[in-house]
Order: sequence, then C-alpha cells, then structure tokens
Amino acid sequence: MTGQDWFEKDFYATLGVPKNADAAAIKKAYRKLARTLHPDHNPGDAAAEAKFKDVGEAYAVLSDPEQRQQYDAVRAMAGGGARFSAGGRQSAGGAGFEDVFGGLFGAGAGGGGQRVRYSSQGGAGFEDILGGLFGGAAGGAAGSAGNFGRRPRAGVDLEATTTLPFRQAVAGSTVTLSVDGRSVTARIPPGVRDGQKIRLRGKGRPGEAGAPPGDLVIAVKVEPHPVFSLDGRDLRVTLPVTFAEAALGAQVDVPTLDGSSVRVRVPAGTPSGRTLRVRGRGVAAHGTGAAGDLLVVVQVVVPQRLSDEAKAAVEQFAAATADADVREDLRARATT
Repeated sequence: MTGQDWFEKDFYATLGVPKNADAAAIKKAYRKLARTLHPDHNPGDAAAEAKFKDVGEAYAVLSDPEQRQQYDAVRAMAGGGARFSAGGRQSAGGAGFEDVFGGLFGAGAGGGGQRVRYSSQGGAGFEDILGGLFGGAAGGAAGSAGNFGRRPRAGVDLEATTTLPFRQAVAGSTVTLSVDGRSVTARIPPGVRDGQKIRLRGKGRPGEAGAPPGDLVIAVKVEPHPVFSLDGRDLRVTLPVTFAEAALGAQVDVPTLDGSSVRVRVPAGTPSGRTLRVRGRGVAAHGTGAAGDLLVVVQVVVPQRLSDEAKAAVEQFAAATADADVREDLRARATT
C-alpha cells in the first residue's frame, strides 16, 4: 500500500463503520463482510474478490491502533481525502500539497513563509516526507514508501475448517483448502479428534515488505462412525454378548477398523459394561509414538422374546439362584 492510498481510500466507509467506531465494532464489521465476500462463497466473481481484498486492507490498518492513529492524522491533513499533484499545485476541488502541509512548518496557505515543496523528480518524494513526519528516515527501511515510520507489519493468522470421514481421521489425511484466495495443502496427523485445531506455521496471510507471515489454524470436524469411536489414541467398540457367553465365558470375534477381526476371550462372569483391551489395534503409531489399543466394551444382550423352551430354562435358572442377592452391595453402599 502506498502513502497516496491513505489519502484516497476511506477505510471506514469500506467497512461500513463510523470514524469513532471502537475495535470491537471494526472487527465485527470485518468478519461479516469477509464471510460474505470470501472467494469460497463467490467463485469466479472478480468484483467480490476485489472487495474482499479492499476489506482486508481496511481492517489491517484500522485494527492496528498505531496505524489507525497515523491514518486518521493523514486523512485529517488532507481534509478527508484530497489528492496531491507534483509541484504543490492544487487539485480540482481540494487543497494543494503545500497548502495542507504549510501550516506544519510555520507557513500559511499561500503565504510567504518557508514552504515544503514536492518534487516529482529528484529530492524528497511525497511518501518520504510523510515518513519523516512519523519518525522514519527518508528512503530508509523504517520510512520506506507506505510504512510511515513503522516496522513492516507481520501477517495475521487465518482460520479454516475441514471435515474428515472417521477412517481418514484415524489414519491421517492430506487436505487442500482454499485460504485467502489461494490453495493450501495440509497434512492432518493420524488420530485427530473432532474439534481439534491444527496450527500450520507461516501458512497465514503474508507479512508486509518481507515481514513474517501469520499462521493458518485449521479446525477439524470428524464425522461419527456407526461402530467405532476415538478415545485418545485408542479405538472404542461396543461388543454385544449373550447372557450365556457372559456367564460361562466365550471366545468372540470383534471387528476392527481395517475390515479384519480379532478374537477376544470373554471371561466367565463378565458383567455388562466391562472393558476388554486388545493391545496395538487402535490408532496407528505416528512418529515415535506407540499405537493405541482397541477397547472392547461388553454389553450383555437381554432377549426381547423367548421361546417356551428358553423361558422354561430361564425360570429354572432363576429358581436355582433364588438365594443370590445381587443388590446387597448396593444397599450397603447406599447407607454409608
């Protein structure tokens, strides 16, 4: 951005906020416009893309207290947007360069005192003079065109969202995102959780004049799976078993995420809700980390309908275990 831009562009009008708007109002207006004008929502619309860039330019200045103060001062000098021409001549409908800046150095507009002159060739340029007003050396790094005596501003962080199927979230995936009008490829590590945010250093908005870029923060949404769920680096699955299998013990096949199965021993007397662990069958190892486990949660299934023969067998079992009080421990703990 050049110094002349600050005279010609009304950043408050671009964001649709008054000149006395506070930082919160400026941020709110920017976010609303950025969402509406973002290239992802307006593919192929050159006008929307240009407005999106204008909004970003305006916010970059008005969101920085130092830049905003300097911008307001420059705009006030120009009466809100005068243009200046070489040689100090007055532009149509506005004050000339010398008339505006004469008062700063003790000379009245059009008076006979010392006057600041603008030279289009040789000598100090328009933006070099502005740089000196705000503490920058003419032609130096801190006072170069458009910097107005400040250091180049680092790029801002950007945010993006991606949605992954459950299997891709477990195995890891590479995604390509449209960010700020450009494509960014990101590697999502295995075992990413729903709602987790991943920061990519240096992938945000570029900084000014070689200043470091911002970061890209990716919020990951993971689609649920009908059978499996993530528990850290472990996979969790609910295993239905019959009463007989839970009471007498059994060897049961349990499905795994890769499409195969693993045989699990259900010990005799296993209650509903007990978790059995299968080592190394969770989220695959990444880097130096160990693979997670498969957590098998036992669920004893009660039949909804019984044949006459099955009902008679259950009644016989109930009679054989009538002396057992399964709620004795509950009552004892309830009175402590």
